[in-house]
Amino acid sequence: MTRPEYRIRALSLWNGAISIEPLKGGLSNESFLVSDANGRHVVRFGKDFPFHHVFRDRELMAARAAAEAGFAPRIEFAEPGVMVSAFIGAKTYGAEDVRANRLRIARLMRDFHTVMPAHVSGAGFMFWVFHVNRDYARTLVEGKSRMVDQLPGFLALNDALEAAQLPLPIVFGHNDLLPANFLDDGEKLWLIDFEYAGFNTAMFDLAGAASNAEMTSDESEELLAEYFGQKPDSDLLRSHAAMQCASLLREAMWSMVSELHLSAPGADYVAYTAENLARLEAALETYQSTYGKILP
Repeated sequence: MTRPEYRIRALSLWNGAISIEPLKGGLSNESFLVSDANGRHVVRFGKDFPFHHVFRDRELMAARAAAEAGFAPRIEFAEPGVMVSAFIGAKTYGAEDVRANRLRIARLMRDFHTVMPAHVSGAGFMFWVFHVNRDYARTLVEGKSRMVDQLPGFLALNDALEAAQLPLPIVFGHNDLLPANFLDDGEKLWLIDFEYAGFNTAMFDLAGAASNAEMTSDESEELLAEYFGQKPDSDLLRSHAAMQCASLLREAMWSMVSELHLSAPGADYVAYTAENLARLEAALETYQSTYGKILP
């Protein structure tokens, strides 16, 4: 019996005998599907990752708030290092599903951003991707990352992308809208994984959902139009395109930091870094062919 399985069996919430099945896909956490006499449950293990600005007490608060507000599965149990939520018999999205359901996702994001501030509690956490990228650079220097020589270029790009942003109202964002964090039960869309949830502008979620699903320019424009209730103007489109690049830069730097500090089963962080740098390069090419050079 593995250590996680032993700990799962020792939890106090089960009714009768249980079965345990690993869930695949996480890049930084281990999750398991557990069945007992009361049904099916998702057990998620995780510890604090200060290098990623991830603190599990804040994640638990956000997950509970999202469940209370109707956006996420019910939290059934929690203790340090482990969280158990109700299992939803729903489809986990891939990139093509996000693209196909972009209008539903725009409405979900708008509702989440609007409703969640009334449910979250405790000290407010701000997720500002440009600060995150700068702090990642410090962590990479301290850890003597293999990417240190490229950091000045990344930081100059980060500053230029920040300067391209439009001022928007502060909302409560999910801030990690990978396709797999959307679940569809056939009637309703759900969100999971709230490690990075916090106050932000809407643009990061809008850009993250678009870039992570590799939306076309037309699909991204439809996403924005549905979210804002009107056709986006050129300034909004430029801001969104720049934030998509920032989102991809952050994902690449997240992976660089993970190369130094994480070891999740099946995760290849070096390959994930290369994948996101290639996607960033493509996004920058698209941005600059439309709006001109981002750097002097």
